[in-house]
Amino acid sequence: MDKSLPYRQLLFDLDGTVMNSVPGVIGSVLYAYDCLGLPQPPEAQYREFVGPPLHVSFPAHGVPEEQVWTAIGYYRERYHARGKYEAEPYPGIPALLAGLKEHGFPLYVATSKPEALSVEILTYFGLASFFNRIAGATEDKSRADKEAVLRYLLEEFSPEERAGAVLIGDTIYDVEGAAAVGLPCIAVTWGCGDPEEMAKNAVMLVDSPEELLQILTEGRDR
Repeated sequence: MDKSLPYRQLLFDLDGTVMNSVPGVIGSVLYAYDCLGLPQPPEAQYREFVGPPLHVSFPAHGVPEEQVWTAIGYYRERYHARGKYEAEPYPGIPALLAGLKEHGFPLYVATSKPEALSVEILTYFGLASFFNRIAGATEDKSRADKEAVLRYLLEEFSPEERAGAVLIGDTIYDVEGAAAVGLPCIAVTWGCGDPEEMAKNAVMLVDSPEELLQILTEGRDR
């Protein structure tokens, strides 16, 4: 085991990495299709909506380009009302965050979910206090994907902090977003992504929060 990993600033994706948001996301996605009068995607494709930005997912699954932001509006209507509560932290995540904080790691969230909503969700589930900063998307198109959110968050980092930063995420969008801003990405396999796809460019694959805690803290003093 490498005992000299250079990572210090730990940036976490939200959906699929910290939170199992599948029920609320999918319920709100199907609501949007119903409101638009469009056929719902097949169940086998449901998990493809968890992680990527909605402006990517909807057109990839049959929503005409001119209706994408209308679909997002319908999605948010249901998600803000109830979908945000149809979630839970993945098993082992609270202990992972507590262990990392105990070892002195600064923790951040970088998510393509709207920022205010992300703060609200993490506060509701008792996890917001673990993070130094929760950075997310805007409600409009101005900051909508992982690359844009990472650039926004990294503006607050010193050169030394940026040099020690790593993104921890569960989809190829995390891996590619991190690469676009020059960050490494640790890919976790308990979320919604394809491990084989992520393994091509992630620095490592990790199968559980317990394993991630061990990898990041081994050889470090508190």
